[in-house]
Amino acid sequence: MNQPLAYVHPGAKIAKNVVIEPFTTIHNNVIIGEGTWIGSNVTIMEGARIGKNCNIFPGAVISAVPQDLKYNDEDTTTEIGDNVTIRECVTINRGTTDKMKTVIGNNCLIMAYCHIAHDCIVGNNCIFSNNSTLAGHITVGDYVVLAGMTAVHQFVSIGNHAFVTGGSLVRKDVPPFVKAAREPLSYVGINSVGLRRRGYTTEKIREIQDIFRILYQKNFNNAQAAEIIEAEMEATPERDEILQFIKNSHRGIMKGYFKSN
Repeated sequence: MNQPLAYVHPGAKIAKNVVIEPFTTIHNNVIIGEGTWIGSNVTIMEGARIGKNCNIFPGAVISAVPQDLKYNDEDTTTEIGDNVTIRECVTINRGTTDKMKTVIGNNCLIMAYCHIAHDCIVGNNCIFSNNSTLAGHITVGDYVVLAGMTAVHQFVSIGNHAFVTGGSLVRKDVPPFVKAAREPLSYVGINSVGLRRRGYTTEKIREIQDIFRILYQKNFNNAQAAEIIEAEMEATPERDEILQFIKNSHRGIMKGYFKSN
């Protein structure tokens, strides 16, 4: 249902049952899937690819050009999966020559005033609370929760099932399955509540806890801890995921519990 007070460029490809409320602007080279609702005063710019059954609330700006001085008008995209809710005044920029796209997975909730910059890759089933901000080139796994007013440094990676507490400054990579809090951001345990909600057994949660005890509570450096984990812990998908994350970290993983004087 295309309201007469909305503007849709003739070059946009909109599924027949998409609802577009008044005063919304949809530019050329945009694709929007079935069942999506777009509220009033939304701006969807060139290169947007929006999936099925999404909800985009008033004031959001999707696929604007990157806030990157190196951007040179290259043909890039913003790709948003199915069943994604984007609340008021969220901004999501399209990619640059680094990845050529910014990606949001399926079943994500992006709350009001969040910003997701160019070349970010966000997994499925993520929740970003109000005012969370991702700089460019960030990778976020599946089932990640960022509490309100979290700010993530460019090129950081956040692993699957991680939880980052509100008001955090994320300067280092956050491994999968953990809770991150305090300043500077530190390991404060594993995300046991989230893991239980997603069907992880008590035995599996204990296994993950044992791995992180070696990494964060035994006074080993990361390389030593990784060697011990690989040698002493049974090979499981979770163990291998943690080891691979440590190996692939470019910025270095966050530290263990930090106690101020």
